[in-house]
Amino acid sequence: MLKSTYRVLLICLLFFTSISYAQVTAIQNIQARKILSLNGKWNYIIDPYENGYYDYRHAPFDQSKTGTGGYFDDRVQKDKTELIEYDFDHSPQMNVPGDWNSQSEKLELYEGNIWLRRKFDAKPEKGKKYFVYFGAVNYEAHVYLNGKKLGIHKGGFTPFQFDVTNKLKVGENTVILKVDNIRKQDEIPTVNTDWWNYGGITRDVYLAEFPDHFINDYKLQLVKGNKNLISFSLKLADVTANQEITLSIPELKLEKKYKTDAEGKITDEFTWNNLNLWSPENPKLYAINIKSDKESIDDKIGFRTIEVKGDSILLNGKSVFLRGISLHDENPLLQGRLRSEGDMRMMLQWAKDLNCNYVRLAHYPHNEEMIRLADEMGLLVWAEVPVYWTISWTNPATYANAKQQLTDLIVRDKNRASVIVWSIGNETPLSAPRLDFMSNLAETARSLDDTRLVAAALEVHMDGNTIVLNDPLGEKIDLVSFNEYAGWYWGGTPADITKYNFNIKYNKPVVITEFGGDALGGFHADENTRWSEEYQELLYKNQIIMLSKIAALRGLTPWILTDFRSPRRQHPIYQNFWNRKGLISETGKKKKAFFVLKDFYDQMQVKYK
Repeated sequence: MLKSTYRVLLICLLFFTSISYAQVTAIQNIQARKILSLNGKWNYIIDPYENGYYDYRHAPFDQSKTGTGGYFDDRVQKDKTELIEYDFDHSPQMNVPGDWNSQSEKLELYEGNIWLRRKFDAKPEKGKKYFVYFGAVNYEAHVYLNGKKLGIHKGGFTPFQFDVTNKLKVGENTVILKVDNIRKQDEIPTVNTDWWNYGGITRDVYLAEFPDHFINDYKLQLVKGNKNLISFSLKLADVTANQEITLSIPELKLEKKYKTDAEGKITDEFTWNNLNLWSPENPKLYAINIKSDKESIDDKIGFRTIEVKGDSILLNGKSVFLRGISLHDENPLLQGRLRSEGDMRMMLQWAKDLNCNYVRLAHYPHNEEMIRLADEMGLLVWAEVPVYWTISWTNPATYANAKQQLTDLIVRDKNRASVIVWSIGNETPLSAPRLDFMSNLAETARSLDDTRLVAAALEVHMDGNTIVLNDPLGEKIDLVSFNEYAGWYWGGTPADITKYNFNIKYNKPVVITEFGGDALGGFHADENTRWSEEYQELLYKNQIIMLSKIAALRGLTPWILTDFRSPRRQHPIYQNFWNRKGLISETGKKKKAFFVLKDFYDQMQVKYK
């Protein structure tokens, strides 16, 4: 009953909001299109009372009869009698992409509204289409071009765009955003998280130019369980039949020609023998090209299969152990989100130094560039949406938001060979509404992409010395994937935890998505002293002994690669707004537990050779 109610209300919700919200899913592979970067210095105005959005009766200016009156008008004084109480031209600037918390000391803990403005020149041509594209804005973005509202987007980690074809001017244009990162109960994520709520335009901004009838989306991957059957699908941005499309992979001497059907789509499967399959040991990527008479799109795509059989995970038909680690999208060395390819490559290289073949990109979609680097560097990926902790399970709008963020993640990264798991959430408490909510998300993920595994980071409970996993969501997902913090939050000290055993309901591969404990880098004491590297080191040693009792254990992503910032972590000596569970400190130094895990992974590499 609840499922059908969700669907009816979701249809109504999408109908009433479709005009004001961003295009449903982002354009595939925006970097390969004709783009003008709008990155750089943006002027900003801090607006905690939202004076630039509401009048004194708390009515939105952009919904008034004139549609004017807000900061999005970007007015300047024309004579000395004119009253204007803001001024972008003389306001400070911040770097975009970038979060505001790390760029100004007074904004470090700020959660609220900030206006950002960028001026740019354009030369729009007739017969072309133009979109303003955002890689991510945290959290709610109201977007204006030349004083006119383009729409709204919610979700801090997924891309979106607006059609500005008929709104661009020849010469100077102005794009303005009102960005709101206030935590709210009914949003995704909700009010309670364990990471820093970095606000701002945190990823790239582009003005993108397209021809008429451009290619909006495509997918090129192997069919599930088949090493030589390739599935190719494509969709134009509009319904245009008989558009000629050529798919080519020069290295394979493969070239196939198509014409779009009456819906502007192509769907095909074809056999191609002797593919060099992608794996962490052999991260083979093929240069591919998709061409119409008006555009040519280049990409790099790897081909591999991933599936579950009994209690094994099969990569290209071979059993694999996922030697992993969890990561946040944050640079421990420089406060803020990962800023560049160099930042991201550093984090992934640290994972490889640990002898990882796998990373959990928690707890939200990470930068698209991170996934492409994982493709290149040979790291399998668990990709996740921020359905985290205490979500409003019975609110249809909350479900619609979660479903859209999951859809955006899958659409964006479905061509990346590294991604093997779509995760629908983390540590969500048991209840009937939660089970329905999460089951619907699992169904959505499978409907969008049946070639990858679907999972979630579940929780366990205790029965004496037995750790029990019987979450009914386990029926709906492909992995027995769960978090446990024996030796830190429960179960006594690290010395005590080897006595525990597991009772796992499901005959599926077991992947431990989190375990760990805090250690202040450089603080040394005996192994019974919390916060010391020795305590964390013993915890890892005994966790490995405890977890090795699980016959179906097929992977780990301990929490976490590096220390990261969190307002929840208040201890003035050992935390000071840092979660210290990293195996690498905020100075980039490896803690003692790093080498314990690496030694175990060296053993697993030999075992699963």
